[in-house]
Amino acid sequence: MAFVRSLSQTAESLGPERFREEIIPDLKDLLDDEEEVTLALADELGKPTLEDQLGGAAHLPLILPHLEALAKFEDTSVRDKAVSALTLIAPRLSEEGFEKNFVELVNRLIDSDWFSPKSSACGLLSVAYPRASPAWQHKLLVEFKRCCEDQTPMVRRSAAGAIKSLSTLVNKAELPMLIEDFKNLALDDQDSVRLLAVENCVSIASVISEEEKNSVVKPIVISCGKDKSWRVRYMVASTFTKLVDVLGQQITQNDLVSIFVQLLKDNEAEVRGAAASKVSGVCKLVDRETVIKEIIPCIKSLATDEAAPVRSALASDVMGLAPIFGKEGTNEHLLELFLQLLKDETPDVRLNVLGKLDEVTQVLGLEQLSQFLLPSIMELAEDRQWRIRSATLDHIPLLAEQLGVEFFNDKLSTICMSWLNDCVYSIREAATVNFQKLTKAFGAPWAKSHIIPKILEQMKNRNYLYRIISLNMITALASEFPPQDVQRELIPLVFTLSADPIANIRVQSAKTFGSLIPSLETPFVQNEIIPFLTDKLLVDKDRDVLYFANVALQAARKKQ
Repeated sequence: MAFVRSLSQTAESLGPERFREEIIPDLKDLLDDEEEVTLALADELGKPTLEDQLGGAAHLPLILPHLEALAKFEDTSVRDKAVSALTLIAPRLSEEGFEKNFVELVNRLIDSDWFSPKSSACGLLSVAYPRASPAWQHKLLVEFKRCCEDQTPMVRRSAAGAIKSLSTLVNKAELPMLIEDFKNLALDDQDSVRLLAVENCVSIASVISEEEKNSVVKPIVISCGKDKSWRVRYMVASTFTKLVDVLGQQITQNDLVSIFVQLLKDNEAEVRGAAASKVSGVCKLVDRETVIKEIIPCIKSLATDEAAPVRSALASDVMGLAPIFGKEGTNEHLLELFLQLLKDETPDVRLNVLGKLDEVTQVLGLEQLSQFLLPSIMELAEDRQWRIRSATLDHIPLLAEQLGVEFFNDKLSTICMSWLNDCVYSIREAATVNFQKLTKAFGAPWAKSHIIPKILEQMKNRNYLYRIISLNMITALASEFPPQDVQRELIPLVFTLSADPIANIRVQSAKTFGSLIPSLETPFVQNEIIPFLTDKLLVDKDRDVLYFANVALQAARKKQ
């Protein structure tokens, strides 16, 4: 193992010629070693630096026999490393020797009697095919068909996984051969093979005509959507948005809505959850009447689903229906659902609703928001779960920007200030960042009239943990204030807090000076900051205060 891991150092020590002649041939002796060693060898042979260590791309074929041997291993991790290494090396092989060195290697693997080399070959076809001659391309596809019909499920699974990349590479004349393989694998008796066919529906549909989508891909999607295996149905549900996008509105409207409704009602919670997370992507391609009649009832049922992950998945996507329905439709069909999810007992559900709340605020007016959603937002802002409070806090700046300064001052300002006194430090810290974002949105004049008075109140708090947040607020605001405002409005507050009886606050004051100095004008630093640091903080009895005061003083002197 030590020898394998030191191959790079050995190459540098010996130089390219000796490395090629003395070390590379002996690597074959390691192929019979322990699994850990062969895995490390495959990893080393796939490093980009190996080309230079061998003396250039012309010598890369020297390591291909070793990688070919590793690609035949039964251990999946070793094979995968070998395939990755071969995939990395292939583009750097010369055109003249590509077929001899690489295409024939892939052909030997695919022509083997064992499942492991065949599986590796399937992963290399997309690399070999584009640079192969037409004759070789046809031969590779013929061999690939054998893999698709192989008696070993592992080989058929690897073949199914290769169709996605091959579908965009094969020429039009040979595409029907690949489509036939795709159709056969979609009917495989192993669900691990069939579920890969679902992903292939997207790639195949992107390279065929509308007529073929209807005759080839649509039946497979419908069949897999009704599959007896929940894993296949789950794959259909989780891929449904991609499927409807590539198949188009007509097929979705006429044939896939019923499948989607079945997935929303599936017996397996995992399937219902996957489908629930795709409702907005599907509904945008379906007419409103169908959505209201067939999909909305399912969504309302999922909002009370016994499985919390299903409700959470629904909450992560259902807000996207608001722009589709518009104000009137949202009020009539969705608002009650949104409120229900906002009050869900599971924190993740409420968090997911908050994450998409901006999609609703763009549709509903201020009056609607105040009347229906704002009370729920206020409840979440005071939720006993600190993660909920934190998520609510994170979304306030975006809401405030959308709703305007007057709405914020009237409805949200008080709750934002309350977070500065939260019992959880991360909430208090995040609240200061919030005010920085709000200042950027509403401007420094707003901050001077609305936030600085709050800082003055905060400075009087009996608990030093809350007083110290005032300094964090000052630092946050300074980045959005012009230098004159920092000097006139903020620095005097730091002067005051520098005399606090609690050493931790004086330490933070010294740090604050250091962070604010770049925002100050040079004369002010010389006339106000340096004398204050020298006369006040640098005579403090606390060692930490002295240290950070010195740091600030050095920064101030550099400003000169």
